[in-house]
Amino acid sequence: MVKVAVCGAAGGIGQPLSLLLKQSDLITHLALFDVVNAPGVAADLSHINTRSKVTGHGKESMDEALSGAHTVIIPAGVPRKPGMTRDDLFKINAGIIRDLAEGVAKNCPGAFVLVISNPVNSTVPIVCEVLKKHGVFNPKKVFGISTLDVVRSSRFASEINPAIDPKSTRVTVIGGHSGVTIVPILSQIPGQSFSKEQLEILTQRIQYGGDEVVKAKDGAGSATLSMAHAGARFATAVLEAAVTGKSGLVESTYVNLAADADATAAFRARTGLDYFAQDVEFGHEGVKRILPLPAISVFEQALLDEAIPELKVNIAKGTSFISDSAKI
Repeated sequence: MVKVAVCGAAGGIGQPLSLLLKQSDLITHLALFDVVNAPGVAADLSHINTRSKVTGHGKESMDEALSGAHTVIIPAGVPRKPGMTRDDLFKINAGIIRDLAEGVAKNCPGAFVLVISNPVNSTVPIVCEVLKKHGVFNPKKVFGISTLDVVRSSRFASEINPAIDPKSTRVTVIGGHSGVTIVPILSQIPGQSFSKEQLEILTQRIQYGGDEVVKAKDGAGSATLSMAHAGARFATAVLEAAVTGKSGLVESTYVNLAADADATAAFRARTGLDYFAQDVEFGHEGVKRILPLPAISVFEQALLDEAIPELKVNIAKGTSFISDSAKI
């Protein structure tokens, strides 16, 4: 039995994400939780002719939704609106993520936890700190889904160079999952020959692709459909490795570097970072190994140098949200 819980299942990301997950043969029970409308979304999806059972859980039944879950995917929270920064989002979403992490610690402490809720650079540390507080933290099982940056990188690069196949070309993206912390390693795309101007335009677009969608939707939402696609792709890779034992599955993801302490020791000592997005190979327990950083260009090194101080601030904001509240 593989139970997957989606927390925030009735939202803009949650609904299409749940629809995509309903297609998976790896999931036997899809538990949808949200403060409103989850039973309705579940009833609708339950008519789709795949094997998984779908249940809906409202505001008072979070424990039931999470109980015994193998994997918990968290797109819960408010979306970004025009003029909103990711810091604005943090003030609203941090408490939501904390409460869901408490639910995970209580009801499914061994679950894989996949965090979509922004700002990921800070919400992942919140989840980890809550799990630490309850003595159930396993760094190999908590992931920040930064896959949308990878998806955008492949797509946007192909728009500049049509010889690049957006579907088969996977671009490594390191750093974090917001603005300047997003560092796409475009220099490693096979056969690429971008000019400096193209690299600058492409990098800027990848880093701020979310703003492009927020503006185009004119206040009516943020990147929900593309994020749902990215989330389902990531969740599927994790499940294939954990459930079927498939090997060689790699995605860029934002993780606690203690998940592969030996491999990341030098990097942590050099940068002072405890969290970082990097290519990770999945295994039965989640993180099988964190791959070495790819060779990077001078241009990309400059981006990384700019990303590191910002990441430190983001991480500290997440960890202190839990540690400071514990002192009150």
